[in-house]
Amino acid sequence: MTQDHDIWQPQELGKAWKGVGLYHVTLKIPSREPLLGNLVIPNDDPTQARVDYSDLGRAVLEYQKINAAYYPEIQILHYCLMPDHLHSIWYVRQEMPRGIASAVRGFWQGVKKAGRAYSYLSSITPESDSGEGKKLFEIAENLRGLIPDAEYAVLPPIFTEMPYIRPMGHRDQLPTTIRYVDMNPERLATKRLMPGYFRVQDNIEIGGRIYCGVGNSDLLQAERYMPVHVRRTMIDEAIHGDDKRLNAYMDSCIEAGQKGTVMVSPFIHEKEREVLYSVLAEGGKAIYLADNGFGEYYKPSDGIFDAVAKKQVIILSPWPYDPKKRSITRAECVALNQMAEEICSISSLSPESDSGK
Repeated sequence: MTQDHDIWQPQELGKAWKGVGLYHVTLKIPSREPLLGNLVIPNDDPTQARVDYSDLGRAVLEYQKINAAYYPEIQILHYCLMPDHLHSIWYVRQEMPRGIASAVRGFWQGVKKAGRAYSYLSSITPESDSGEGKKLFEIAENLRGLIPDAEYAVLPPIFTEMPYIRPMGHRDQLPTTIRYVDMNPERLATKRLMPGYFRVQDNIEIGGRIYCGVGNSDLLQAERYMPVHVRRTMIDEAIHGDDKRLNAYMDSCIEAGQKGTVMVSPFIHEKEREVLYSVLAEGGKAIYLADNGFGEYYKPSDGIFDAVAKKQVIILSPWPYDPKKRSITRAECVALNQMAEEICSISSLSPESDSGK
């Protein structure tokens, strides 16, 4: 694939779902069973991780190729097949009469046939994955002629949820998304090799408040803590041309982090995140307060994931996971900043937590 990302157009304004644009399409096995392939980690090195495809995985990729051929407006730019999901980047090269959702639905109908073929083979033999390339795909295409319609209808389709479609509104999202997609095997390998740091820890008590967390719990027993909270007055001054107080504050935070102080904050404002990433780049540590809990398959975002793997971060949340949550409220911002101050005021956190789930 060419590395000149400028030739690909982002989502056309006012034409979401129909016009020329880039889309990140994600197909998942809702049960999260690793039916599409097997993660291999040579020499226990996550950077060498790869996924060896199963027959079902090959069939999914075959249906993606067939679907793209059926819709000449679509080009598959990039993809990564994981044991339980597929990430793809679709480029719509010209306006589609029925839109991207119609094409994704067509792909979904195809992979459901593959899922039913897998269920059928599993019902007649425990060794349903033959390693013979297109065998499962060919069975999927001919299965309705092999068994009665009533029997076909009750076969589990495996893929019971339509793929998720995310339009890319900016050109710089393409290289970022490609990197995210490509890093999937390495990230999964890291989680498997370091389960203690990516497993959700429950019932972490700090100052009478209960948190759940992901990351290095040893950071809750450090010697020094410092909150990071860029005040609105600093931002307002900087907007009006006087950024001395803001820069001095940020520099003081970064210097403290470089000297071993654990920085504590929800890191909401972009200037706070600048402090965070500067500290982490120098090997510093942080307690990151999150506005949402952790789902069963939680994975930290890119930059924070690497820091967790390096034992530099623990992410804490005082609230349970809400799958519908999309944005943080002002009240939550205030509460989290208060918690950061509270944590830093406790000389010895001495957390108690269960063994994780």
